[in-house]
Amino acid sequence: MSIQAIDLFCGIGGLTRGLLNANIQVVAGFDLDETCQYAYQSNNNVPFYKANIRSLHAEDLEKCYDEDAIRILVGCAPCQPFSQMRVKLGIDLNKSDEKYDLLLEFGRLIEELHPTIVSMENVPQIRKTKIFEQFIKILESNGYHIYYQVVYCPDYGIPQNRRRLVLLASTLGDITLIHPTHDRSQVTIRPFIENLPKINAGEVDNKDLLHRAASLSKLNLKRIQHSIPGGSWRDWPEELRSPCHKRNSGKTYTSVYSRMQWDAIGPTITTQFYIFGTGRYGHPEQDRALSLREGALLQTFPAEYNFINPERKFSFRDIARHIGNAVPVKLGEAIGTSINNHLKKYIE
Repeated sequence: MSIQAIDLFCGIGGLTRGLLNANIQVVAGFDLDETCQYAYQSNNNVPFYKANIRSLHAEDLEKCYDEDAIRILVGCAPCQPFSQMRVKLGIDLNKSDEKYDLLLEFGRLIEELHPTIVSMENVPQIRKTKIFEQFIKILESNGYHIYYQVVYCPDYGIPQNRRRLVLLASTLGDITLIHPTHDRSQVTIRPFIENLPKINAGEVDNKDLLHRAASLSKLNLKRIQHSIPGGSWRDWPEELRSPCHKRNSGKTYTSVYSRMQWDAIGPTITTQFYIFGTGRYGHPEQDRALSLREGALLQTFPAEYNFINPERKFSFRDIARHIGNAVPVKLGEAIGTSINNHLKKYIE
């Protein structure tokens, strides 16, 4: 009996790659963003389907599975409506936007398809929303055993100060995420990016076109030259400081314009990790922000993962968005291993 998964909101395949690493066959990825197709298919050899989840139905998914397969359905709906930034800005997480109800569309497909295993990953804040309560009720009413937990990513070998909600559900019985695989105190950025070739801001490594860094203005070049690992803009001379940092309202924002530390966990990789001023994204030694390849490696993508479509005009912003929005591969692998352990218990 085959075990097969479909990945909804698949993006460039972080979760798919993790499931494949855990020896779970992925038979299809669905996403509305067609710019993700090249990276998804070329690295994973899994068909990519451009589709709006609102227009999908069980019969569309059933065509992808083998007839006798144990069906797994995974989906990481966009997290932007539930982000920590919205909390900081005082925005009601239950206030609808165009992406808010996509989790319920995932729930609708679960009701229609009734897969054996379901998994969902999102930001921890989603637990406080009505939409999550509704999603849980859908699973309960369809007979699923449900488990969810906020995961600290370094516990699974991911060098980011990142917490994510992981949900697993099964029709067979109780299911849980595997125990942490790493000692968080030993997880640092050093082994992931230390050995990459040195490049300057605005340069590209001619042997790896993804190892390229965004340009810096003359002012930001001076700022990063005065930055120290783990420090902040407070380490700069007064004349380099931004006007907003001189105001009382800006003095507490020290997690921007900063260098990372080699022997520490890195920041959460977002879609703007390549911009020096948006977080702690300064390279520990070189006078630049993270390169695209470094961002991908900190998301635990394999070093050979290819993001650049040779038939499409290169877009720094698109690829950074792809990387920042991805599920870290090692987290996907932990989810896949958990599913395999569960199925061995109940199927074999």
